[in-house]
Amino acid sequence: MKGSLLTLEHTVPGFSKVSAPVQDTQALQGSKAELNGSCPTSLIADDNMNDIGSKVQEVSSADDSGIDSPSADADAELSEEVKTLSLTDFTIRFEEASPGSFEEAVKASGGASKITEEAAVPVTGDVCLALAEQYWSTEREKAVKLKMAESGPGSEPPLTVHQMFQDTVDKYGDHPALRWKKDDTWLTLTYREYQQQCRMAAKSFLKLGLERFHGVGILGFNSPEWFIANIACIMAGGLATGIYTTNSPEACQYVAHNSEANVVVVENNKQLVKILQVKDQLPNLKAIIQYKGELEKKMSNVYAWTEFMKLGEEVSDAQLEEIINSQKANECCSLIYTSGTTGNPKGVMLSHDNITWIANAASLAVNVKVAEESVVSYLPLSHVAAQVNDMWISLKFACTTYFAQPDALKGSLAQTLREVRPTSFLGVPRVWEKMQEAMKAIGVKSSTMKKRIADWGKGIGLQASYNAMNGDPSVPWGFMLANNLVFKRVRAALGLDRCRNCFTGAAPITKDTLEYFMSLNIQLYELYGMSESTGPHSISCANNYQIMSCGKVIPGCRTKLDKPDADGNGEVCFWGRHVFMGYLDMPEKTEEALDSEGWLHSGDLGKHDKNGFLYITGRIKELIITGGGENIPPVPIEDALKEEVPIISNAMLVGDKKKFLSMLLTLKCQADENGEPTDELSLLVVEYCRQHGVIASKVSEIVNNKEPAIYKAIQEGVDKVNAKAISNAQRVQKWTLLSRDFSISGGELGPTMKLKRPVVTKMYKEEIDKFYGA
Repeated sequence: MKGSLLTLEHTVPGFSKVSAPVQDTQALQGSKAELNGSCPTSLIADDNMNDIGSKVQEVSSADDSGIDSPSADADAELSEEVKTLSLTDFTIRFEEASPGSFEEAVKASGGASKITEEAAVPVTGDVCLALAEQYWSTEREKAVKLKMAESGPGSEPPLTVHQMFQDTVDKYGDHPALRWKKDDTWLTLTYREYQQQCRMAAKSFLKLGLERFHGVGILGFNSPEWFIANIACIMAGGLATGIYTTNSPEACQYVAHNSEANVVVVENNKQLVKILQVKDQLPNLKAIIQYKGELEKKMSNVYAWTEFMKLGEEVSDAQLEEIINSQKANECCSLIYTSGTTGNPKGVMLSHDNITWIANAASLAVNVKVAEESVVSYLPLSHVAAQVNDMWISLKFACTTYFAQPDALKGSLAQTLREVRPTSFLGVPRVWEKMQEAMKAIGVKSSTMKKRIADWGKGIGLQASYNAMNGDPSVPWGFMLANNLVFKRVRAALGLDRCRNCFTGAAPITKDTLEYFMSLNIQLYELYGMSESTGPHSISCANNYQIMSCGKVIPGCRTKLDKPDADGNGEVCFWGRHVFMGYLDMPEKTEEALDSEGWLHSGDLGKHDKNGFLYITGRIKELIITGGGENIPPVPIEDALKEEVPIISNAMLVGDKKKFLSMLLTLKCQADENGEPTDELSLLVVEYCRQHGVIASKVSEIVNNKEPAIYKAIQEGVDKVNAKAISNAQRVQKWTLLSRDFSISGGELGPTMKLKRPVVTKMYKEEIDKFYGA
């Protein structure tokens, strides 16, 4: 039985009139429903597109209540529901709604959705949701229910990626969107040009036969083409799928096959060769596109980027619009593949709403300024952190994204930062550590007077930073002088003189590194999240951070500590609109991650302080359970040793099911032009050796000779760490220095330089066995 459609109009002060067709209430009595439905079309702004032409510009707190499934009283009068309707500039359309479905839908989406003028500019469009029965799905074409809050953060209207993009183009179409360097000149695409390029690429994907909910794999370094391919795939109804550039051909095949990719976009011939090696094992593959350089050989169904962009010229705007308008915010549009340290990677299914909601919520939490921000894109875009930071937040808030050079992590990033001077910068811990090492190495060469000035300034900077962190507005005597002599110069040298937000995330960072930057009056704000939470879940920011904490939960999300121990440590669980849909075609793994109530279990251990700051204290799977049955988180012990012995690059604690703990250690060394660790000691280590009466320049000289003075210094550091251990089981009994530092190419580190413990354990099994006489 269907009720007749009525139209309700409601004017929100300060915003445009809202209209919503609703069903006759007689058909709605005595029933419950969720925020689900369908809409005939998306209401979007004029999509008449001008040709891009050849012109390219040259330029020299958590709301802890109500985040649950909608629960309106089905017997309430519809007029009472309408009173709460406050969607700004939105039209809600439900077509063929089942009896009883609309009253709760109005409350959950209309009455619950308030966008204030402070919370970014309101977006115009339809709230379009597909019918859904569950909060999770492992099927690519199956929609999910949204975890809508009843009011406040988390209740905002759901959007598709296209709606978010269109809104930005409507308001900031001429603002610079993407900038990249060619022949030493920065080139620009405005947001309007950016969208036009995405539409052209989307039409070309359709021409190549991209099917609904099939993947487009993207394999290459960050570039405008990467962004365009990703968004164009979504526009054309596909699943945008990043593939790590470090993947082997076999690993590329797994991702492309699992995503049922119709198209793979590669950067260059090196990546093209990988796909060609496995293309016969990809039954859904129809075309390959190379976006950098000329094709070395003409092959069937392999296209250069310029050729690809022309393929869709015969595809009409109407055909593309039909596909765009058919998309729903609670449907999958993107796949993020986990790094797969313990088996095949899992395809994390993200919906339009996952992406558009977190882009807005995370940005508001750190006060991102619309059309004023600039960021540098250099971290792997196949990782969720880079996608959200570089692409989605920028798209939502009209930021300008600058693309670093492909050798960014091999040394060129520093020059890019000095040129761009970003207002926000995300670095994984290893990036910040490399900066720290570089500055310390420069300090080693400084004159005695410069060293004294720097040490004096850093002492003042550290105290001032702690004062600010603790809400004390006072600064130590001499701060202004230290700021002029030291801090300003360092920030300018790093390219961070305009940077309001310096973020660190994706892996644990040491207190030593945090305090080093605090001493330079640079606060690093920790983020915490995972692929399954569409990136960030908790965020630190100016005037709201604590050292070693990863901040407070993003407003609109919730945190639960499951099964806490006597010290308050429990498994960190997430709830909110950012929680993923499920793992593609992996229902069992999905059920392991999402419990029956919809909470995402992170696998991390954490605790809250009295002010609500979250501290990650370990990872359940990384816990070392000794032969005596004691659970030991390895990271605090590893970090403590690296602080005591500054020449240690990587440390990994071992001893699971053993009688005592041991540790694998590596020394800091120089990298070659490809970023690979060499046998040459870093300047910092060379100076450290000199101070201990040792003349050495190579790692092998220290390891092969078991240099007594250096080994003694390391043992003294181990002894100091052991002295602070809370039990005998947590003391390190043995250690060894490895002859080579860990690296991404070596397999010990993941794409964001996170330690891959299972891999290291297998690689260095012989060394570990020696600890225990095996």
